[in-house]
Amino acid sequence: LLELAFVLSQVVAYPLPPPPSTSKVVNGEEAQPYSWPWQVSLEFHTYRVVVAEHDMNTEEGYEESIVVDKMILHPDWNDNCVSCGNDIALLKQVRSAVINDKVQLACLPESGAILTHNQPCYFTGWGRIYSGGPAANHLQQALLPVVKHSVCSHSDWWGSSAKTTMICAGGESKSACHVSSDGRWYVQGVTSFANGKGCNIPQKPTVFTRVASFILWISQVSYEVIYEAPGRGCLAAE
Repeated sequence: LLELAFVLSQVVAYPLPPPPSTSKVVNGEEAQPYSWPWQVSLEFHTYRVVVAEHDMNTEEGYEESIVVDKMILHPDWNDNCVSCGNDIALLKQVRSAVINDKVQLACLPESGAILTHNQPCYFTGWGRIYSGGPAANHLQQALLPVVKHSVCSHSDWWGSSAKTTMICAGGESKSACHVSSDGRWYVQGVTSFANGKGCNIPQKPTVFTRVASFILWISQVSYEVIYEAPGRGCLAAE
């Protein structure tokens, strides 16, 4: 469930972000309210998805809490080997969220899409604002440049732990720490793992599941959930 929370509440997106608010936090910045309208949080104690949430401690009047009906883990996920990959899950809600200016659907990348080295992405979520520090009360955003696979998989970086089905991003002091303008946004990654000695230390960028590697699986599961007819086709990704 911890990994699932990362999947739901933290994303890497591209291209440029909306401008941040003036309130800064360590290693990142507070996002403008509702500037990431596809962001959700997961309430463990009630097993609900919450949309249109910015302040975790205050009801702002736009939140919508929806019960989760089913959780679908990737069939090859191994919770004893996070670096083996396939760290992705889908949730089926009992009903759809109400789409408005504060709640929007996320766009997915094309199947197999590869981000270029140093391509700027944004990470969003309510995770810790620094290693060992407190969790954020307000939605945060941080710029994380992509590290290409040939670099990230080098022996003195992540080595064989970095798979082609993953995205490495970050470096320096900004990181997806325990815890994304103009143009269309795409959810390129979901948080998978980071270095146990600290967030985003040199040559140990944060590692994300590459969403583009799982588009066919997402489409297949979506078809099965919608039509309750396993194995009969896929939905085309837009």
